[in-house]
Amino acid sequence: MNHIKLNPECVRCLLNKHILTFPKGTSRETQLACMQQSLRILADAPLSASAPEVLADVTALRRSMGVMDTDLAAVKRRFNTLMLTLAPDIARRIDASPDPLRAAVGFAMTGNYIDFGAMDSVDENKLHQLLAGADSLPFDEAAFTSLRGELASAGKMVYITDNCGEIVLDKLLAGLIRRLYPSLDVTFLVRGEPVMNDATLEDAAQVGLSDTAWVISNGSGAAGTVLARISEEARALLESADLILAKGQGNFETLYYCELNVYYLFMCKCPMFADRFGVPRFSGMLLREAEIGRWLG
Repeated sequence: MNHIKLNPECVRCLLNKHILTFPKGTSRETQLACMQQSLRILADAPLSASAPEVLADVTALRRSMGVMDTDLAAVKRRFNTLMLTLAPDIARRIDASPDPLRAAVGFAMTGNYIDFGAMDSVDENKLHQLLAGADSLPFDEAAFTSLRGELASAGKMVYITDNCGEIVLDKLLAGLIRRLYPSLDVTFLVRGEPVMNDATLEDAAQVGLSDTAWVISNGSGAAGTVLARISEEARALLESADLILAKGQGNFETLYYCELNVYYLFMCKCPMFADRFGVPRFSGMLLREAEIGRWLG
């Protein structure tokens, strides 16, 4: 069954951020040609396509036409460095918590604020404010109880990462999980190509992600995990996993209704999803794929 994922809010966002805007110096002729072809991609997209999937096609088109969007490589390195600096104190706060697993999940969710796709900018002061309360961040109790139980019984887990900087907190959460459940095999999955500020193998190397668990690329440049577009290796890994943790809105948007055993962890930054979930913006979200209909109908 194909579920409708594309919606007016996502279309407006795609138009405003990725189809109708161009780097300074792009010729009028290139802008017009790129707009026309991008609008065809959007018009031809099935309603079951998620916004990150449409964006991947638009981005590929723009690159083929020589339209080079803002390079976020320096921004990614800066946020990776910032979070590495904060990591020792955050690790101490997690270890000192009455429930370290809950605290680590809260920090991992909060790190999802570092998202240049869902937001126009990332305010470092806001980030520090959110991190100050991350170890007591509220989220769905039933989903957390279920996650804790599955971590204890699962043999193989895949942790799908999302953004730069954020992956430092993913490393802390995954490291704690491995200490609490030493028989659990954990693999990180990162993006296959640079896209916005999403984490790639280069970012994983900068923060030492492989010190905690095996890291592989998903082979795709989509800002999410589109099962039809990732590598055979990545797809086989996901399909053989007992448990999947998927970080970030992009992974949620592309995977929900996939029917794999996924737990989605993210910060609800998008006003459209905040309305659908009935939560304030910047709420921490922990959702089970098995119960996704309860949230989305």
